[in-house]
Amino acid sequence: MNTRLVDSLLQIITSLTLEERLLLQERLNSMAIQLTPGVCGGQPRIRNTRIPVWTLMTFRQQGADDAELLRNYPHLTQDDLNAVWTYYTQHEAELNDVVNSINND
Repeated sequence: MNTRLVDSLLQIITSLTLEERLLLQERLNSMAIQLTPGVCGGQPRIRNTRIPVWTLMTFRQQGADDAELLRNYPHLTQDDLNAVWTYYTQHEAELNDVVNSINND
């Protein structure tokens, strides 16, 4: 482990303004969602998994809360779910189209 790098990053992060910290957190959260050709049909998914965003979004629309999703997907974290909900908010029409096309097949 590179402790000097971690110490340097910590020093930089603690020097950020609140606005800069919020931007950093937003960017880190956005990295939690991946789009990879050939994986999950190229649909957005939680990083390093084969769980598409639309799957969790659909469960949520059917009434599943975060606690239930975390029980059913124990390897996910609350941060993963937060990233999914943020991604959905930013790409709602696109993801609804995906779900509609799946339901019509």
